[in-house]
Amino acid sequence: MEKTLVGLDIGTTKVVVVIGELGTDDRLRIVGVGQAPALGMKKGMVVNVEECSNAIKAAVSQAERVSGYTIEHAYVGVTGEHIQSHNARGVVAITHGNRLITQGDVQRAIENAQASLTIAPTREIVHIIPRSYVLDGQDGIREPVGMQAFRLEANVHIISGATASLHNLVRAVQRAGIHAHDLVLEPLASAEAVLTPAEREMGVCLADMGGGTTDVAIFADGAVVHTGVVAIAGHQMTNDLAVVLRTPYDTAETIKCKYGHCIPEAVVEAEPVTTNGFGNGHSEKVPRRFVAEVLEARSHELLSLIYGHIQRAGYADLLPAGLVLTGGTGQLEGLRDLGRYLLSMPVRVGEPERLDGLTDGVAGPAYSTAVGLLMWAMRYSQVEDTSLAEQRPGPDLVTRFFNWVRRAFLPG
Repeated sequence: MEKTLVGLDIGTTKVVVVIGELGTDDRLRIVGVGQAPALGMKKGMVVNVEECSNAIKAAVSQAERVSGYTIEHAYVGVTGEHIQSHNARGVVAITHGNRLITQGDVQRAIENAQASLTIAPTREIVHIIPRSYVLDGQDGIREPVGMQAFRLEANVHIISGATASLHNLVRAVQRAGIHAHDLVLEPLASAEAVLTPAEREMGVCLADMGGGTTDVAIFADGAVVHTGVVAIAGHQMTNDLAVVLRTPYDTAETIKCKYGHCIPEAVVEAEPVTTNGFGNGHSEKVPRRFVAEVLEARSHELLSLIYGHIQRAGYADLLPAGLVLTGGTGQLEGLRDLGRYLLSMPVRVGEPERLDGLTDGVAGPAYSTAVGLLMWAMRYSQVEDTSLAEQRPGPDLVTRFFNWVRRAFLPG
């Protein structure tokens, strides 16, 4: 029997809805895609619930027309400057007569790791992700259940968000008639779509460059070790052009997408770039190289901030797989080469792969998060039956977090 999944990516510049069917062969087939300009969003956070809800409705309606499904549930991406992450460790003694570790022991260790952190009353946990386990001092254990030890330690990565921001996001989704079946940190979703197992194992940094934020996730030894958000992305680049060229934002966005480049020296001068000014429609011509100079400055800052996350995580010079850029801004010409030069590491642009169906509608780095939400659900969550309208409501937020840990990391 086919299963159906829906991913909802509510970005600063656009809202994307992707519907996928999971067949008996475990292949994901895209059957519906909807997209609408984002409203009521700023730097990845909801600032107007009603406007955001209307944008979601528009994207959902389009996806429903294409697929023939009625959408009532979705896996929703979350980002924003309010997101914080911490690594923690929980320890438990194994007191069974045979000292064999059970699922309950692992659960206790994870809960102790959570208890070791002080989470402010104004924040909620979004993910509790086990990284590795230590048995009697032996580290690097990935699956401790069934092994023998006196002491079990769990190393976990805990991601939290501001309660008000999370609830405003859920409220906007609910007003659009959609139940948020699960909230997923966007770089973790994007990683499912664009990273390879080998990259996760060796060490890699993913930078999901959207319109309002750049989401960072660092993986090593197969697990996430650091997540963070940089409040610079495509919007700031476009705004820089709009200010410097004295042109409307929409015109600056067109110039960035059509003529933009991050390395002025690599630009071969052709016809000048025409800009439209304000007021009486006055237009000017500027060299394409000047446009590249404006974009280079902001790109340099953005890459430096990404590297700052790598340094703070303690993984400078420890990421053989380098940096993977994705998201719409990740396609900016010259950004990959600039990253290689500034960071002295391999850099590539990642986009969704291993898909069937309407793949043209989700081709390119701009759709990594939306597709990744489906892949996240395939890998970590229970999938409901094919009729979306018949799916049962998901659990409340607190219960959902612990259910996610049990489903994803405890065998059963």
